Parts: sequence; structure tokens; C-alpha cells
Amino acid sequence: MLTSTNRNDLQKIVVLNPKGGCGKTTLATNIASYFAIKGSSPALLDCDPQGYSMRWIERRHRSLAAVHGICAHKKTMQAVPSWHLRVPQETSRLIIDTPAAIENPDLFDLTYDASNIIIPVMPSAIDIRYAARFIAELLLVTRIDRRNRQLGVVATRTRKNTKSLIQLMRFLTSLQIPLIASIRDSQNFVYAAGNGIGIYEMPMHKVRDDIQQFAPIVSWLEAWRPPLPSLSPLPPRRAPEPFLDKPLH
Repeated sequence: MLTSTNRNDLQKIVVLNPKGGCGKTTLATNIASYFAIKGSSPALLDCDPQGYSMRWIERRHRSLAAVHGICAHKKTMQAVPSWHLRVPQETSRLIIDTPAAIENPDLFDLTYDASNIIIPVMPSAIDIRYAARFIAELLLVTRIDRRNRQLGVVATRTRKNTKSLIQLMRFLTSLQIPLIASIRDSQNFVYAAGNGIGIYEMPMHKVRDDIQQFAPIVSWLEAWRPPLPSLSPLPPRRAPEPFLDKPLH
């Protein structure tokens, strides 16, 4: 049975960056598989028209811990307007894999009442410049309080002690946004994606370094606690003006 995501006990994890190729699906699928192992009955909401997360679920063997897949990029005659924001009642964690080139109204809908927002960023000059402009827009649209550590960045496909990684860390420090983790460019993630598994479901001797780098992400997510009940209802939804994807100079 499907129910609305407007639940205090549901952790809504949004993996977000409108720039393609930054590792959103890699993060989303590995987070989903981790919480599946932990028994959280996670749901993975695939909003990307490329459908990579849904393909990952289709490749997933039935003997593995279940991840409920929701294909949000396809619309059917039976779909209601908010169907992509619905999850099974038993689900305690919803992971949302967002598309590239996301527009402002969709950005507002996907991040509305999010428990955690993870922004994967590759440590290159062009990616950092793009992320700087997008994060500024995100803070304006969502009005997230950076002090509660609801928003975090993960550096993807990194190499140690590079100038670009140091530049990314300085940029995040200036915005008071935590760098949760730095993940190396590993073939283990490629293998996991192609076989419907996560790195936590692979032999430890093969993925020890990758798990060590990924661990701060799941620790950060596990620190979330459901908010206390409030007598005041959530404010009505209203999407701001469209996000303008201006060319970089």
C-alpha cells in the first residue's frame, strides 16, 4: 500500500546536483543497499529519465535485501499528480536520485521537507564553479538552515592532495557547508552498479578502502532523528521563480 511521504518517521534523502556525471546514482544506490542490509526497507525514487537507478534495481538478485523501486520519470494514465512522492508504509528511508538539468519548480518539490540533501561534486574547476552557483540558488529556494547539518557535499572521483580538492574544501568552508566524505574513482562502484549491488554487499577484502571512504556518509545519515510532533502545520507549497541555468564564463 502506498502512502504520502508527509510522515515524521520517514527520512527523505535527496541526492542532488543538476550537473550530469557527478555520481548521483552511485551515491543513491549504495546508500539504498546499505540501509537495505540494515533492515530499513528503503525505497529508491528514480527521477532521472535515464533510469539508471531502476536498471540497478532490475539487476538486483531476489536473494539480496530488498530495495523498493519507484520509477518517477515515467507517467501513466493511472498516476496521480503526487504519485512520485509516495512510498510503502513500511519504508523508513526514501532515497531520491534526481535528474540533471533540474528546474526550479522541481527543485522545490524534491527538496520540500527533505531530511538530508547530499550534493555530489567532482573536484574540478568547472564543477566547483557550477556547484557554487547552484548551492547559492538551493539555499535561496529551500531556505535550509546550514547550522543543522541538513545539507552536505560529497567529493566524488577524487585523488588525494590535488589542488582541485583543496579548492573545493576551501569553497565549502566559506559557505559553512560540511564536506561529508571524499570518494575515490574506483572500479568497485562500476562493478556494483552493473550487478545491482552496493559496495557493502561485496567481499570486504576488495572494497575495504571504498567502505572506509563511504562510511562517513552513512554515519552522517544515521545521525538523523525524526522531528518532534508539532501542532503547527507545514506551510503551503509554493515554487519560486524558475532556476536559470546561465552559461559559465
